[in-house]
Amino acid sequence: MALYLGIDASTQGIKAELIDTAKGEIITSFGINFGKDLPHFKSTDGFLENADPTIRHANPLMWLEGLDMLFSQMQKKGAPLSDVAGISGSAQQHGSVYLKNNFPEILAKLDSDKNLSEQLKISLSRQTSPIWMDRSTSAECDELYARFGERIQSDTGSPAIERFTGPQIRRFAKAEPENYDKTSVIHLVSSFLCSVLCGNSAPIDYADGSGMNLLNIKELDWDREITSFTAPDLLKKLPAVVDPSSIAGNLSNYFSKYGLNAGIPVQVWSGDNPNSLIGVGAAMPGSAVISLGSSDTFFAAMRNFKTDKAGCGHVFCNPAGGFMSLICFSNGSLARERIKTLCKVDWEFFDRTAGEMTRAGNNGKLMLPYFEPESTPKVLTPGVKRNYSNAEPAEEIRTIMESQAISMKIHSEWQQEDFKKIRITGGASGSQAFRKILADVFQAEIESISIKNSAALGAALRVANAVGEIPFHKLFDIFCVPNEVIKPDSANAKVYKDASSRYVEFEKINTSL
Repeated sequence: MALYLGIDASTQGIKAELIDTAKGEIITSFGINFGKDLPHFKSTDGFLENADPTIRHANPLMWLEGLDMLFSQMQKKGAPLSDVAGISGSAQQHGSVYLKNNFPEILAKLDSDKNLSEQLKISLSRQTSPIWMDRSTSAECDELYARFGERIQSDTGSPAIERFTGPQIRRFAKAEPENYDKTSVIHLVSSFLCSVLCGNSAPIDYADGSGMNLLNIKELDWDREITSFTAPDLLKKLPAVVDPSSIAGNLSNYFSKYGLNAGIPVQVWSGDNPNSLIGVGAAMPGSAVISLGSSDTFFAAMRNFKTDKAGCGHVFCNPAGGFMSLICFSNGSLARERIKTLCKVDWEFFDRTAGEMTRAGNNGKLMLPYFEPESTPKVLTPGVKRNYSNAEPAEEIRTIMESQAISMKIHSEWQQEDFKKIRITGGASGSQAFRKILADVFQAEIESISIKNSAALGAALRVANAVGEIPFHKLFDIFCVPNEVIKPDSANAKVYKDASSRYVEFEKINTSL
């Protein structure tokens, strides 16, 4: 029996999907929540609180403790880890981990009698990691644009973006030059955790690497001019970049204490969005994906390489080959949770009842739910804007969902593709009301798959493809078949077309675009 394990280290937790490709089954799913299961890190939503809302960092030791806890729970609950033939992983994109020159030596000598965090804490040259929610690098982005202009977008796939790793590294090198000098290697969250599994410093894959403003995605290598300008000797501190199908190494002896077989192949990890593209079976052009997580993302495999003139959309490498587009909306599920709390309702009311009590268009109510700094459009100062003063809870709930859906629609139009099928994934994809709104706003069929953790499933499918040599299309036919399809109501097309026009103007007025 050959099983394949996919792990996803997301913003708020770490999860695993174990699949049996011979039987065509997901054997088991596991997950832990950082806020609930690791409360001593004081990261309820996966990051450390800071008085400055543009600063969002996490403690990388939390991810290590989470990995140990995940494997321990799987072992205790009888998961057949001894039958795992390969492992791959996914991690929140754009986060970075800064390590001293003792990192490889510590990895090579991991002691199974100690946990990961107590052994690796001495290898950190920077005690916290900026994550995708960080917006503190506006000055560095301006400097990169002043130096490279449009080339930074045309060659790296994105304009200089605050949360991207290049500007984050530049800020660190300027603000803490001594600690930067002590840094021997800078990993993404994905390559950092992959390194821990392998027991050696792992490479970065093209897909996750293309979310850094450092990788020339046309040449599939670090851009020497951009890296040289970003920080001193940066090229020497970056791991190699490799194809997403590459094997990073073999599983460290450390993990045999959990029942895993040391030496099994570990495929290079990638970012959560590229893995989700695989996990929902949308790696080929023609359909799009909406992932409803801490942030909401809209992404799709691309027919042709093109960039977003507005600077909100991004181009990454597709793990299955070619490119993928992506748009990130920072105020996703965290914003919906805020509205739920403000309305004092439960999830049954939020996900179902509110939709049944209200109608499409919601009498013209619109909202810009920027509880956190927003990526699309770029808004660095949080603030919620409404075009109304009073609303019942059901109306308030429909307003945030309609406004988020409309924002996704108008900001995805740069791709110039009229998607008729959209796969939906992520924790909030179970919301009946939201699925119906998305179908009507996009006038597209919304397809759900049974597994909500598409990033971990995507990692498992990737390693089954790389190690088991199973073609992606066969894996998609087994694991990614939609279990529900919501068709759009054409009667609501004009309602949402008019609402979209009003939303565009409302957004312009309130974001100075």
